[in-house]
Amino acid sequence: MAAGYSKAASKKVGRAMHERKKGTLKSGSGKKVTSRSQAIAIGLSEARRAGKKVPKKAAKKKASRKS
Repeated sequence: MAAGYSKAASKKVGRAMHERKKGTLKSGSGKKVTSRSQAIAIGLSEARRAGKKVPKKAAKKKASRKS
């Protein structure tokens, strides 16, 4: 993983990716996760909750409106 992430965070993401491949990873709503990026997000979220070193979430970008 990129600099700024702990090894423990990397393990959480790896576990989430493994579960996704097996087809057992579930999202918060209980649906099966098939997206790679969603599996990574779940792993990072679990690492944050466990107090591991993970950078803050990126701020959502505002869509620019053209007149």
